[in-house]
Amino acid sequence: MQPPFAESANRNRDITINIRAQQAQRDLIDRAAEALGKNRSDFMLETACREAETVLLDRRLFMLEEEKFHQFMELLDAPPSGNENLRKVLTTKAPWE
Repeated sequence: MQPPFAESANRNRDITINIRAQQAQRDLIDRAAEALGKNRSDFMLETACREAETVLLDRRLFMLEEEKFHQFMELLDAPPSGNENLRKVLTTKAPWE
């Protein structure tokens, strides 16, 4: 599933966003875009939208009604349920160790 900001190649963009950059920044962006087979505009728009989405999803403050808050805290305070696969991962040495 594509993120909501991903546009199909056939859709026209109707808003212009202008930014100023240093030559080295533009060159870096162009090299990265080329490495992915994209043009500068597509690369910058996709990257900026992905980062914007990350910022918005990373909010740490959220509001709950008192009853929901107590339910939430009970879930956080409850001991973890048994998970054999997790125990196995946490007790197995990494191959490089």
